Amino acid sequence: MTTFRVWAPRARRSVELDLTGRRMAMVPTERGWYELTVADAGPGTEYAIALDGREPVPDPRSPWQPRGLHGPSCVVDHAAFSWTDGDWPGHDPRDGVVYEMHIGTFSPSGDFAGAIERLDHLVELGVTTVSLLPVAEFPGRRNWGYDGVVLFAPHHGYGGPDGLKAFVDACHRRGIAVVLDVVYNHLGPEGNHLGWFGPYFTDFYRTPWGDAVNFDRAGSDEVRRFMVDNALMWLRHYHVDGLRIDAVHAIVDASAVHILEQLAVEVDALAAELGRPLTLIAESDLNDPRLCKPRDLGGYGIGAQWSDDFHHAVHAALTGERTGYYADFGGLGPLVTSLTHGWVYAGQYSVTRDRVHGRPAENISGRQLLGYAQNHDQVGNRAAGERLGQLVGPGRQRIAAALVALGPFVPMLFQGEEWGSEQPFQYFTSHTDTELGRAVAQGRRSEFAVFGWDPDAVPDPQDQATFERSRLDWGELERQPHLATFAWWRSVLALRAETPELRDGDWHRLRVDHDEASEWVVVERSPIAIAANLAAVTRRVAVPPGRVRLRSDAGIAERSDGALDLPADSVAVIDLRE
Repeated sequence: MTTFRVWAPRARRSVELDLTGRRMAMVPTERGWYELTVADAGPGTEYAIALDGREPVPDPRSPWQPRGLHGPSCVVDHAAFSWTDGDWPGHDPRDGVVYEMHIGTFSPSGDFAGAIERLDHLVELGVTTVSLLPVAEFPGRRNWGYDGVVLFAPHHGYGGPDGLKAFVDACHRRGIAVVLDVVYNHLGPEGNHLGWFGPYFTDFYRTPWGDAVNFDRAGSDEVRRFMVDNALMWLRHYHVDGLRIDAVHAIVDASAVHILEQLAVEVDALAAELGRPLTLIAESDLNDPRLCKPRDLGGYGIGAQWSDDFHHAVHAALTGERTGYYADFGGLGPLVTSLTHGWVYAGQYSVTRDRVHGRPAENISGRQLLGYAQNHDQVGNRAAGERLGQLVGPGRQRIAAALVALGPFVPMLFQGEEWGSEQPFQYFTSHTDTELGRAVAQGRRSEFAVFGWDPDAVPDPQDQATFERSRLDWGELERQPHLATFAWWRSVLALRAETPELRDGDWHRLRVDHDEASEWVVVERSPIAIAANLAAVTRRVAVPPGRVRLRSDAGIAERSDGALDLPADSVAVIDLRE
C-alpha cells in the first residue's frame, strides 16, 4: 500500500495518478495538495502524474527514474536497503581532506559501483571526505549534473537509489564521509515540468539560467519545503554526511528568514536527531562571511564555503594568466593576502567587476573556507578544460599541493589532481533535444569571449568524444612524473593529518614573507614552514630554523647559515620543532 501525494495548485480540472496506463483521480486536500492511497502499489511500482488530461510526467518528488528522465517514476522503500554503517560516528569534512569526484568520469564504468572499486586509492592518499558532483536525475547519460530535473532521484545510469546507498555505505566502511552537491538555484531545461504543477519559478528575479526559483513570492512556502525536504532526504535516507550547495549567490530570497538559514536550522535539528555531524558547504563568489557566521551573530550558520579567491591567487601566480577574472590577481601579493585574510577582495575595487567586492572575513576561520588549486568549475569552465597539470610542470604542481594541504583552509582536491592528471575535464551534455544541444554549445563559445580564448577551441558538449576525453586515465598513475606527484600529495596530506595545529584554521598565527621580484614565498604556520621558489633560477631563501621535512626537488640544499637554496619551481617543508 502506498499513499501518493503531489502539490499541484496550478491544476485546473484534474490531477490523476497513472499506473502504467490506468488512471485514477487524486483527491484534493489543502493548499493545492492532492493524494491517493493505492493498495496494490508497493515498492517497484511505476507511476506518473497527469495534470488536466495531459500526457503523464514524472512525480516532482520521484525517488527513482529507472528508465530515465522522460520515463515513469518508481516507488522506493528506503527502509529495505541493508546498511552496514550502523557504527559510523559521522565525520565533519572540515576536520580532514575533501576530494571532489564526478561519478561518470572517475572510473572506467562511470557509475557508483566503479567508484567503489577505487575507494582504497583515496584511503591511501589520505582523503577523509568525498564530495560528489550532483547525481540527481538529468537528461541522457552524460552530464556534469547541474542540469538535474528530478531532484529526489539518483541518476539511473549511475546505479539509482541502491547504487548511491551502496557507495555511501562503502565509503563509511573505509572511514570516508560523503558530501553531495545539490542545486537549488535552478533546474535543467529539458524535462522540467515543475511549472505545470505550481509556482516553482518566478520572473520577478532572473538568474544566468532564466527565471529564479521562487523562494519568496506568492506560493513560495511549498517551494521552500520542496528544497529543504530534498536536502533532508539525502542526509536521512542516503546517510550522506553533508551537502555542497551550488552557487548560492544565484539564490534570491528577500524573506525575513533566508532559505539558507532555514535549511541550516533544519539540518542542525536532523543532526541532533541522528546523533552524527551533518555539514553544509556553500559555493559563493560573494566573499560574504554572513554565510558561515553563527546565527546568534546575524549569520546563516552554514558550516563552510568555497574560497575562489585562494584558487585564483594560486592559479594566477603559478600560470601567469591574467585574462578574465585572473586580471584581478597575479604575482605573489594576492596569494599572501588570501592566506592571511581568507580572501583577497574584502571591500576593494575589482577591475573585472568594475565595483567594490566582498567584505572582511570576520567571525570565521580557515576551517570554514575550502582551499583548492583545482575544482570541476575552474578546470571545466576553461575553453579546452585544461587541468593544472597541462598548464604547468610537476614542480609548480607540488608547490600548489603544499599550499593547499598545509595552508589554513580545508584542503580540497579535484579527481586526478593527486597524480597530476593530464586528461582534460570538459563540459559535456547529452540532451535529447537537438536544438537545446546546439544552443548550449553556442552559449559555451560566447561565454569564453571575455578570456580571449578561441571559440573554435571549445569542444561540443554534445559530442561523445568530449565526455570520453574527460575520463580519468588511471594508467597515468603507473608512470612518472605522476607517481612522484602522487607520493608528494600523500606526504603533505599525511603531515597535515598528524599535526593538529595545521587543522585549526587559525590564520592569525600564520606569517608570510615574500619577495615579488625574486619570486619566492615563505609561509610560516607553526610548527611548520613552507618555502617555495617560483623563479626560473635557483634562489637562496632565508627560512625559520628547523629541519627540512619534505623537499619536492633533490637539489634543495641547506646552507650553514640556515638558508635554503631552492631550485626553480621547487618547494620545501620545514619542521620547526626540530
